[in-house]
Amino acid sequence: MSRVGDKNGVFKNSQFPNTPEAVEAFQRSWNPYSGPLDNNVNAKSLAKLFDKIGPSILITHSMGGTIGWRTPFYTRNVKAIVALEPGGTPFLFPEGQVPTQEKTKVAILGGAAEGVSLQNFKKLTEIPILLIYGDYIPDQPSEAAGPDKWRSELAMARKFVKAVNDHGGHAELIHLPEIGIHGNSHFLMAEKNNQQLAQLIENWLKKNNLAGK
Repeated sequence: MSRVGDKNGVFKNSQFPNTPEAVEAFQRSWNPYSGPLDNNVNAKSLAKLFDKIGPSILITHSMGGTIGWRTPFYTRNVKAIVALEPGGTPFLFPEGQVPTQEKTKVAILGGAAEGVSLQNFKKLTEIPILLIYGDYIPDQPSEAAGPDKWRSELAMARKFVKAVNDHGGHAELIHLPEIGIHGNSHFLMAEKNNQQLAQLIENWLKKNNLAGK
């Protein structure tokens, strides 16, 4: 599901640090789901933190993506969002402009969308947004549930970026293989080339006048 490898092991050119210590740390990082997630409650809690610490850049990952999209609804202190492989929770669109869920081999895994008020959606057009996706995402429908899920998430992410920009925003999506960076899974920040990816993000922040001195 996370595109680290398949039944034969880690992909040959993977950036995943395939050592016993790394694999153990990776497995220990998982925790069981404790129940339904309330994305708006989580976004409000995160907004309280931003109100406490002041203007900051929000970095999200995976299912945290939708919480990140919602946080600017409740605070003015989110100055940019960097979303690493957002998915598993809905992308947001203005009510009345919500695309249908992307079809996948396993229906429940398809990239999802949710409508919000235009007033709230426009808050996403007021800040720079960057989405980054890794490797091993097929262009066409796949019989493998995990890669097919991420094909649908990437397709929905592109629609989200277009919607933000169509309403006057500044959203950008980077699919790493398209810029010559290969081998990354869903866990970009934990892989061997994480410094290269951090530099990519820093360069984007500089471009948007958001990097520190």
